Amino acid sequence: MKKNKISKNWINKQRRDTYVRQSKVDGYRARSAYKLIEIDEKFKIFKGGISIIDIGAAPGSWSQYALKKAKSGRLISIDLKAMEPIGNSVQICGDFTEQIIQDEIKKHINNKVDVVLSDMAVNTTGIKNIDSIQTGELSKEAMIFAKNILKVNGFFISKIFMGGIFNEIVAEGKKFFKVVKVFKPKSSRKDSKESFIICQKLR
Repeated sequence: MKKNKISKNWINKQRRDTYVRQSKVDGYRARSAYKLIEIDEKFKIFKGGISIIDIGAAPGSWSQYALKKAKSGRLISIDLKAMEPIGNSVQICGDFTEQIIQDEIKKHINNKVDVVLSDMAVNTTGIKNIDSIQTGELSKEAMIFAKNILKVNGFFISKIFMGGIFNEIVAEGKKFFKVVKVFKPKSSRKDSKESFIICQKLR
């Protein structure tokens, strides 16, 4: 009974959500596209011809926006789930945390890339600190990967949850990058603990 009530509440929330409605109008696969749009408007990340890696990409709304902005650029999307194709992007289905998948990504990179995105998150338990730590570990793994393949002025953008590991991730970011900002887009639900870390200019 309780589960039904929760899913009904979720459906009602989705129906009322202006970003869900807008995503259908704009042709994005999920409302999360608007988080990346807000990040881009504030930090000026994407331009024509750049190369982008999108980790934790499914269902693909970040990839859709990134490729649209990059025009003739190059996009590699990675997720545990298979995705519908997006333009002429490369799609890799597998667990990013496995070395074999990271090696596979590197095979598709000529040299260095301009942007690494990570919207990876664990399936939430509802226990805020555990969710924060587990998603934080994914963010740190993506950051370490990014610092080795980004161009000097490249961007690393990742989802993080407020909680126990938050300060550690920001400190780690400052170790590798000269510019580190934390930003919560308006399109991020108010009751969500998520923010995004935006890192630029490798040390």
